[in-house]
Amino acid sequence: MSASTSPPRRRRFPWWLLGIAFVVVPLVEIWTIIQVGQVIGAWWTLGLLVLSGVVGSWLVKREGGRTVRAFREALSAGRLPHRELADGILILVGGTLMLTPGFVSDVVGILMILPLTRPLGRSVLAGAISRRLLSSGATGAAGFGHGPVGAGFGFPRGTTSGSAGATGDPRTRRRPGPDDVVQGEVVD
Repeated sequence: MSASTSPPRRRRFPWWLLGIAFVVVPLVEIWTIIQVGQVIGAWWTLGLLVLSGVVGSWLVKREGGRTVRAFREALSAGRLPHRELADGILILVGGTLMLTPGFVSDVVGILMILPLTRPLGRSVLAGAISRRLLSSGATGAAGFGHGPVGAGFGFPRGTTSGSAGATGDPRTRRRPGPDDVVQGEVVD
């Protein structure tokens, strides 16, 4: 097997992230809750935690509704709703963080939900996705799987979603080379 036909190397899962997520973050949340409780009292701290959950669920309902309407408008206008999808992901994750008891997660969650701070979250999300696509060599469907786009999604191995079907046997088709030009337009 030559170097050009070998599958791309898979990146190893960063297990240390699980350690941070399940050990460090809860310890920081508990420490913060204790510090706030010492300053304002236990009952007020408990009340603030309940209030943050209520406010978080209200914000998710309001901003989620706006995002769904914007998503539908984008689809009816015939444009790709990439911004609306990113907003939906941020609102979902932010809402989950708001419902999790703790002040640090509430601050991060509210920053993901509020429309004023969501563009920052969108740019972080877009950067993470583009790094993932670039590290995968833009092969596979958005970095998932090996081979051309469409492989692993019900299409025969070695074909793309557009190459199997109407015009001939996909095994005898010429694959595009590096010098081939694809005509099209980019719509933002």
